[in-house]
Amino acid sequence: MKFQVIELLFGKSTPKQMIPKVTLLAVFAILLFTVTPLSYPLFRRSSSSSSVKSKQLASSAFDDLNESASLPSASIKKCDIFSGEWVPNPKAPYYTNNTCWAIHEHQNCIKYGRPDSDYMKWKWKPNGCDLPVFNPFQFLEILRGKSMAFVGDSVGRNQMQSMICLLSRVEWPIDVSHKRDDYFMRWRYPSYNFTMAAFWTTHLVRSKEADTKGPGPTGLCNLYLDEPDEKWLTEIEDFDYVILNGGHWFTRSMVFYEKQKIVGCHYCLLENVPDLTMYYGYRKAFRTAFRAINRLENFKGTVFLRTFAPSHFENGLWNKGGDCIRTRPFKSNETQLEGLSLEFYMIQLEEFKIAEKEARKKGLKYRLFDVTQASLLRPDGHPSRYGHWPNENVTLYNDCVHWCLPGPIDTWSDFLLGMLKMEGVRSAEERLHLHSD
Repeated sequence: MKFQVIELLFGKSTPKQMIPKVTLLAVFAILLFTVTPLSYPLFRRSSSSSSVKSKQLASSAFDDLNESASLPSASIKKCDIFSGEWVPNPKAPYYTNNTCWAIHEHQNCIKYGRPDSDYMKWKWKPNGCDLPVFNPFQFLEILRGKSMAFVGDSVGRNQMQSMICLLSRVEWPIDVSHKRDDYFMRWRYPSYNFTMAAFWTTHLVRSKEADTKGPGPTGLCNLYLDEPDEKWLTEIEDFDYVILNGGHWFTRSMVFYEKQKIVGCHYCLLENVPDLTMYYGYRKAFRTAFRAINRLENFKGTVFLRTFAPSHFENGLWNKGGDCIRTRPFKSNETQLEGLSLEFYMIQLEEFKIAEKEARKKGLKYRLFDVTQASLLRPDGHPSRYGHWPNENVTLYNDCVHWCLPGPIDTWSDFLLGMLKMEGVRSAEERLHLHSD
């Protein structure tokens, strides 16, 4: 089905006598968010029959994670963790397709015969500091009693499935979805009362299929650029963290609506309808999504914008024989962000800046989760043709959009944990500053 092809691609003042206690609490918070001893008794009874196996895997996989238990250094606080290079990590991966059931079939590269394995054995090294490998013990402890939602397309779901696999070394989640819908999933980690969800949306705003036959290879859709997609918006109000993403679906042929009227399109070939390009729709969609979040009456969470992750089709477009067969990462001087990827990235940064300024007035926090550079350098990390059996009677194109699991997308969790740890330090330091005045 054509839809399957598209989916594949795309308070009051504190009394003075209380200050010492508050200071102690703040110091404790800093330690909590940055130091979680690896000996902490977190291997509790799992909801899955695979818990014994996950314990055994975890016991052998954490020898290299002691670095994750250290306090962030002064250099890390000033370091741009998103700018750097990929360096070898022979101790990876930390799970396989045999130890994690959450891997989507189309990203199960090991199962479907990908012959090389080096693409799993790299980690990100920021310029001027180190980024510890993801520590699931710390992550679950920091997020104890909290919730996190991934909102966006199938690459966002790809990220959540990566997270489930990484966390499986501590605990398997139970399915607490409100209804049986693979596009709106909720998972709960009972020992930590932590809920993780994925809410699927192609364009962040309301969309509707208009013509499945054209003019582009994936049909034509209507985008209502001033109307957020209520399916995800109505789900996130109680979440502590929302990770927003969007990108590849905006390359489709689209008709743009505002105030219920056609204002333009992207490659629609309709008479008297101006072609405003995909970038117009992309900007408007993010602006509408951010505004909708900022207007939520009860939302008190933190919004992470996960930036655009470029695809790596070479020697042709996705539907014209393009493929991604490289087996090593690029170095930063071997490629650069350009074309569509650059435009999408810059639009995201510009709209994020506007939204963050408005959110601050309401006391909301926006954080930039910038995976673009690290992802750009990983042409070797996609499934290509290893998302199905070679003799399978299906119409599937080489996938150079999503990421193999295990694979480079696991490093996005390194970034996320680093940001959460620094968020805790920042909050504790703010409380210390407030009560020392």
